[in-house]
Amino acid sequence: MFIAMIPEDAAAGATADYYRQQREAWGFLPNYAGAFGHRPDVAQAWNALNGAIRGGMDRRRFELATIAAARALRSTYCTAAHSKFLRDVCGDEASLRRLAEAPDGGTLDEQDRAVYRFAGKVAVDAASVEQDDVDRLRAAGLSDGEIADVVYAVAARSFFTRVLDGLGARLDAETAGAFDAELYGSMVVGRHAAES
Repeated sequence: MFIAMIPEDAAAGATADYYRQQREAWGFLPNYAGAFGHRPDVAQAWNALNGAIRGGMDRRRFELATIAAARALRSTYCTAAHSKFLRDVCGDEASLRRLAEAPDGGTLDEQDRAVYRFAGKVAVDAASVEQDDVDRLRAAGLSDGEIADVVYAVAARSFFTRVLDGLGARLDAETAGAFDAELYGSMVVGRHAAES
């Protein structure tokens, strides 16, 4: 990290509570928690926003849109973490393997490919999105509400990746180790994982 992280054994109050929540969720204290240790209120606001977005849409679509945004924003941390969720929470290792083979989403089915490419475009240059981009999602079967959900997921991911990369948080060795070396290598789009 580029800033001094509040160590877990020195954390008090809201920071200690936040660290405890993250440890319980992951089984270890993830490196990203240190990026929010000085402002656990921001972390809790982020958790509420992210939870509202994720909870209001199809979980698998949320993960695909998030991975697309993370890749476009060159966040190895979020690309790997959400690839793990796609595999372990959504039970979709097949799409994970397809993305490893074709990181542009070209081998995904039509609807997933449309979502994935749209999410990447929103992440990189939202001002370049045109009516035709939205119409392609409608043609692929998404409602306007579902299209808005994809944009919300990407916009939220943009905040999180900028915090992590701007403060130098690196993917946890535990998460990187959840994949074989070749699969993990396909997810490295920015900083490598921290060493264990």
